[in-house]
Amino acid sequence: MNAARGVLILAVVLAVLLALPARAQTETVLYNFTGGSDGANPQSRLTFDAAGNLYGTTLLGGIGTIDNNLGNGVVFELSPNGGGGWNETVLHAFDGGLNVGPDGANPSGPVIFDSAGNLYGVTLYGGTDYYYCSYGTIFELSPAQPTWTDTTLFSQSCTQWDGAAPSYGVIMDRAGNLYGTTTDGGSVFELSISPAGWTEQTIYGVSPSGGLTMDPFGNMYGVTGSTVYELSPNGNGGWNPTVIYTFAGPPNDGGNASGTLVFDQAGNLYGTTSQGGTKNKGTVYELTPGENGAWTEQILYSFELGKGGNTPVAGVALDATGNIYGTAALGGSKYKGQGTVFELAALGNSTYKYTVLWTFNGKDGANPYCSLILDSAGDLYGTANTGGTNNAGVVYEITGVRTTTWTTLTTSPNPSTYGEAVTFTAAVTPAPPDGETVSFTKGKTKTVLGTGLLSGGSATFTISTLPVGGTPVAAVYGGDSSFLGGTSMVVKEVVKK
Repeated sequence: MNAARGVLILAVVLAVLLALPARAQTETVLYNFTGGSDGANPQSRLTFDAAGNLYGTTLLGGIGTIDNNLGNGVVFELSPNGGGGWNETVLHAFDGGLNVGPDGANPSGPVIFDSAGNLYGVTLYGGTDYYYCSYGTIFELSPAQPTWTDTTLFSQSCTQWDGAAPSYGVIMDRAGNLYGTTTDGGSVFELSISPAGWTEQTIYGVSPSGGLTMDPFGNMYGVTGSTVYELSPNGNGGWNPTVIYTFAGPPNDGGNASGTLVFDQAGNLYGTTSQGGTKNKGTVYELTPGENGAWTEQILYSFELGKGGNTPVAGVALDATGNIYGTAALGGSKYKGQGTVFELAALGNSTYKYTVLWTFNGKDGANPYCSLILDSAGDLYGTANTGGTNNAGVVYEITGVRTTTWTTLTTSPNPSTYGEAVTFTAAVTPAPPDGETVSFTKGKTKTVLGTGLLSGGSATFTISTLPVGGTPVAAVYGGDSSFLGGTSMVVKEVVKK
């Protein structure tokens, strides 16, 4: 094959690659809530079991009451039906509330499993003193045939005020004790298990705006509107609180922190603020631990009005390679105010690239208030509070998520002498598999100067026939089923006589 023909074939191949649409993400509505007995308005994170079934809560729907004909919310299960669809089962419909009954009402936050397969969660209202105050409950659902058994582990008494309206679910330590937060009155609580039953105590008087997360050493972390705090066991059954970061607000920092924090494998914390940042539309931030208990914050992304979405009110999720996924409750390119699902792709050196994976249009859901979960294939699952067929919210899945890449180009030597060999080096971050092709083009055109094969995220191409003057060159990575392609910025190679 002569050189001219080879260049022509490469140009045709590149033209085809550039003409192909990127493998788009696809959103599938797994379930449309009707607003009736099956529930309405989900706003919490989902939970997988070992068999791949999904569990969650809805704020409304289920059993109606004289005070709230919209229902008091449900705990539900979604199971694959073997034909590509999902079936919903209501595990418990709450029938409590003011002047109604001692059961809980309006579950808020996710449910979690213990090792025996029991589910735990919280309700905003209801409880033993339902007739007078209805301050909320912590509940357990135990699997039984033909239905699940609901047990109220604790409900706040009117006569002992230590916070009400538990809102973000609970977490469990290795001993089986439960921990959570209340938004009315403000507290972090512990529910301790013993042979005599469950005992509740307030371990930190604060005004939480999100749930708790626990590190491997038993320390817990949470947020208020303006701070991130840590609770460490003091060795005597108590807890030592420490504010590890205080937000400064816009335009250089976040404001109104919300959601539940998450750790990466290195011990860094990630979270969101629904306000603050350059346009006061919210941020995604990272906190890195340092010496003497000090933490350093970095803003990874500031939201704006428009197609990127804004106002993230939930936490984020991380995949195994450090990419960050989350939801923005409002905004979107075509349907203002409906919300988005986004990715912050990790490019290395604490650098991220923001990509909108999905924009909600109302018919497929609207206003995603919860964080996401990932399955082993990297697909994302979440709930949208409204929208769908009945405008009562949906459970959705996003597939086809590919890792965003960033391509950079360097050249050496530059300037060069006519006839001298010049090497172009492309770096693709994060690194795709070895052996994939990078094309080096004349500027951002379809004219291919040559190609190189990736090895460890780097590909090179050497040429000694560049003309005198300045030649613009770009590197193009076409992508694959797991990595999105991209084009580098143009570098001008200067050739002298």
